[in-house]
Amino acid sequence: MLRVAIVGATGYTGLELLRLLSGHPQVEVTCVTSRKEAGKPLSSIFPFLTRFGDLRLIEPSPDEIAAKAEVAFLCVPHGAAAEMAASLLERGLKVIDLSADFRLKDQKVYEDWYKVRHPAPHLLAEAVYGLCEAHRDEIRKARLVANPGCYPTASLLPLVPLFREGLILKKGLIVDAKSGVSGAGRSAKLGLIFCEVNEDFCAYNVAKHRHTPEIEQELSRAAGEEVLINFTTHLVPMNRGILATIYAWPKEGVSEARLREALESFYQGSPFVEVLPEGAFPHTAHVKGTNRALIGLKADPRTGRVILVSAIDNLVKGASGQAIQNLNLMMGWPEETGLTVPPLFP
Repeated sequence: MLRVAIVGATGYTGLELLRLLSGHPQVEVTCVTSRKEAGKPLSSIFPFLTRFGDLRLIEPSPDEIAAKAEVAFLCVPHGAAAEMAASLLERGLKVIDLSADFRLKDQKVYEDWYKVRHPAPHLLAEAVYGLCEAHRDEIRKARLVANPGCYPTASLLPLVPLFREGLILKKGLIVDAKSGVSGAGRSAKLGLIFCEVNEDFCAYNVAKHRHTPEIEQELSRAAGEEVLINFTTHLVPMNRGILATIYAWPKEGVSEARLREALESFYQGSPFVEVLPEGAFPHTAHVKGTNRALIGLKADPRTGRVILVSAIDNLVKGASGQAIQNLNLMMGWPEETGLTVPPLFP
């Protein structure tokens, strides 16, 4: 059994890792950390985690983590994650970072968008961007994986294959995305309490969301040239899920059938991404609690645009599930190991 640590185990992504890893046949969670809850048994705070017996939360000490685990998932804020990653790599662990610290290759871009100095810029070149379906070969050889953001995962999965095939134009690209409230994390924030979000629907961080450069970086990589997007995020009063509606211009002569063929070909053999039949579009309820990603598309003959719609669970394919998928690739296991749970419906 592979011994793993979850650093920051009491947030939503840490808890989702625990839920999913409790059924993973190759993994034993041997270390969980929390500064606030250190010393307490995990099950005393979260009674639904009795599967982990008397496993106690500890302070996030690199030496203690290294003594207990071979791989660490980092579920802590940006800045803190990079410092911990550097310390654990020095001690011989493999690291999957769920923060934003290693997603952006350009240190200046990171510092401009996150307004902090990068704590470990020497690791940026080594870190592999962990969008599993796009970078499998690199992930298999990595010791440091930057797990993608939830919005970028929902945005990139429909677009990367089309840019790689040169089927869509880089101009006028619009990503309109909506997320459940768990995407904002588990810490208390006035704007996210029940009475503030219930019966409400709003756009936020318009033209300045921190996931923008991450999406642009990976689309530019797929296209072989710089790609800019209009990216607008919205908060929906539901717990989980992201629905991204994407508007793009196909190149001249590219039909809806050709776009569909490119997506289906790219994701053939990918256990978690499904391109829906013509006329079908995804619902967030159809992926709830799973590592699945659903994609629908329609070419609009009136406007000439193609409309792509994707749905993921922001806590699973958008975070913890994809992190486990990355672990599976790093360890040479089948990608779907421990991730074959069916959707929760309704």
